[in-house]
Amino acid sequence: MADKWFESVAEAKRRAEKRLPPSVANALRAGQEAGATLDDNLAAWNELQLAPHVAGASGERDLTTTVMGQSISLPVIISPTGVQAVHPDGEVAVARAAAARGTAMGLSSFGSMPIEDVVAANPQTFFQVYWCGSRDQLQQRLDRAKRAGAVGLIVTLDWSFNHSRDWGSPHIPEQLDFKEAFKLAPEALRRPRWLATWLKTKQIPALEVPNMALPGEPPPTFFGAYGEWMGTPPPSWEDIAWLREQWDGPFMVKGIMRLDDAKRAVDVGATTISVSNHGGNNLDSTPASIRALPVIAEALGDQVELVLDSGVRRGSDVVKAVALGARAVMIGRAYLWGLAANGQAGVENVLDVFRNGIDSTMRALGHSSLADLSPDDVIVPDGFVRRLGDER
Repeated sequence: MADKWFESVAEAKRRAEKRLPPSVANALRAGQEAGATLDDNLAAWNELQLAPHVAGASGERDLTTTVMGQSISLPVIISPTGVQAVHPDGEVAVARAAAARGTAMGLSSFGSMPIEDVVAANPQTFFQVYWCGSRDQLQQRLDRAKRAGAVGLIVTLDWSFNHSRDWGSPHIPEQLDFKEAFKLAPEALRRPRWLATWLKTKQIPALEVPNMALPGEPPPTFFGAYGEWMGTPPPSWEDIAWLREQWDGPFMVKGIMRLDDAKRAVDVGATTISVSNHGGNNLDSTPASIRALPVIAEALGDQVELVLDSGVRRGSDVVKAVALGARAVMIGRAYLWGLAANGQAGVENVLDVFRNGIDSTMRALGHSSLADLSPDDVIVPDGFVRRLGDER
């Protein structure tokens, strides 16, 4: 409906925060510790300038590309995020929206919807895993993803144990029982539209993670799965190489910020690398991911497919990332705000905002396809790039 349409991710955020209980909104908004990385993710884009042309532009723009073997209609894909209690339809709504707009869906193993339902909604679904549990348990989860029809695997390596926030962390219960529901009731009553959406479904926000369930066992709670992950020793590159051997399709290593790590990812057989700092929710004081992209792209851009996430809010951000070496970007908070604001239609709206922004930026630059973009389109100021893990 026209009155629900929004023209920017910023407006989606405003509407989502007006609709969501404060603790849920805070969980989406916040970064780690002081939020320095979160802030830099946003500020860095504004340091990059564009060099437009004024005549000779094509009347048509081709925004299509391929990521992990999937043809998509624009260089924006859905990043996997954990339990999506902002809306009852969760990842299924997001998957449908992505399919409707011709792009791919990343599903978190900590998501709230079964992979079978998500793949049914969008056959272009990548399944995401953490190094969590034993090799046998990981193998069982990968086997389930294969049977469900996942077309690629995303291995996230950039999530640390740090979870402190200077402004306080929202309370997330282990289980939403009567006691917890009573405790959270004042927040929910302050957001009657959000509450009504859930009441219509006759269910409560799911705090279980069905894709972490092992055969014959009930799904663990989010914190049960989180505890298992925290209790699992961090993987070695040999472990990641083993995981690569278990998956015979496209394989993304997510969370790379250093060139030396990127080279190791290529060595173990990654087909795609996500240059990412986990949206500012990992190690605070890590630079913005766009600052790390140029060095990795220059060294490895002809050896591995690169995508970028963290802090992407506008179509012009996407164009800057592609010009500097990314095949596409992954979005997280942006689509969650759309989901909270207006369900599936809100996610479609966010993707349309990106499409329109990419198209208008391409037009101003005088390019007719993504392949025409190059570093020459972006003015990178001295001192902008971070050469992390670069031997030079």
